[in-house]
Amino acid sequence: MNETELREYLAAKFADVTLDTLPSFMADALDREHDYGTICIAVGACAVAAAKAADRHPNGGITGFQASAVFWEFVRGWGTFGDGPKRMVSYRDMLYPQYEEKFDKRISAETWVWLQDEARKKVPAPESAHPAVLAHWQSIADGVIPFGYSVEDES
Repeated sequence: MNETELREYLAAKFADVTLDTLPSFMADALDREHDYGTICIAVGACAVAAAKAADRHPNGGITGFQASAVFWEFVRGWGTFGDGPKRMVSYRDMLYPQYEEKFDKRISAETWVWLQDEARKKVPAPESAHPAVLAHWQSIADGVIPFGYSVEDES
């Protein structure tokens, strides 16, 4: 199966997965020939299936709001994006004028403090950073908000 076919096949199967059927779902997803891309589809489907099975448990039944919190717990636990503040953007929201504010070049005051703290840690020990990177870090440490962003007013 190619990536699209595997994604469709596994999505149909995890639609009804439970904690009891999760091991067989995972075996079906993983016990096949994979290439560089299809293994990613399979592992991702296993993660979704596990979350869906957990939600179907008698203690599950989470809301959509809680599901977004689960997403961020997965992002944190998987570790791909490292430490520090993060933001997920759904460009579908650009289709609706009421979401214009989501696309402003603004960061939270908390994120700005984090960026400055990280830049201040990096400036004294540049770790063989390119001079342009070092200058960028110094600029942030000096209070210049990068890339045309502004800091949200918290009032």
